[in-house]
Amino acid sequence: MPKNINIRDLGRTLTKQHKIAITGVGALGAAAVAFSAAPSSAEPVASATSVPSAQVAYSNDRIQDVKGTVTDQLADQNVKLEAIATRQKAAAETARKQAETTARNAAVKKAAQERAAQETASRSAQRLQVQPVAVKTYGNNLDGWIRESLDIMRAKGIPGSYYGLHRNIMRESSGNPNAINNWDVNAVNGVPSKGLLQVIPPTFKAYHVPGTSWNIYDPVANITAAANYAAHRYGSIDNVNSAY
Repeated sequence: MPKNINIRDLGRTLTKQHKIAITGVGALGAAAVAFSAAPSSAEPVASATSVPSAQVAYSNDRIQDVKGTVTDQLADQNVKLEAIATRQKAAAETARKQAETTARNAAVKKAAQERAAQETASRSAQRLQVQPVAVKTYGNNLDGWIRESLDIMRAKGIPGSYYGLHRNIMRESSGNPNAINNWDVNAVNGVPSKGLLQVIPPTFKAYHVPGTSWNIYDPVANITAAANYAAHRYGSIDNVNSAY
């Protein structure tokens, strides 16, 4: 067993190298003591199970980030799809309105064309209706005078025939429209008989036919007035066979 050694005396005898060595040994001992004194609960920190736990937490954060990114992308995609659908709907609505406008304009144009065609046809029909009828002409002779008088008599409902007029004219004036009787009783009374059918002025005035001349010597006016008088008194000029 070694003898007791005085530490103070020993310290004086230690060299510088010895002091360094002792200091290092002390540090190592302190580290060993600290390690051995560490609580058992701290061991899991350095254990293999603590690393996966931290890694799982990190992994969950990454999954959440990915999930959020995918959700954002899907939301953006939905917005884009909705925008496309909205544009397509607006384009379809515009096309529908354009089609309706085109159809309406076509209908209006067709109606205008049909109306114009009807108006043109109507004007054409009116022009056909108002075309002047060729004026019937009569000879300026006894035949022409009788024929013109007969047309007027038919229009006015006055009876008489070509033969009845011609026969009485030839007896009364021999076909002279300017004939005048200055010797019979009418002449004595100041109202001589005049014209083709020898009509006195009061009778001519009373039985004058509208549309004919007021000149008693006018052939057509004289004939129609005399025929009108004969129709009222005798039924027709055809029933007159002598002075009347």
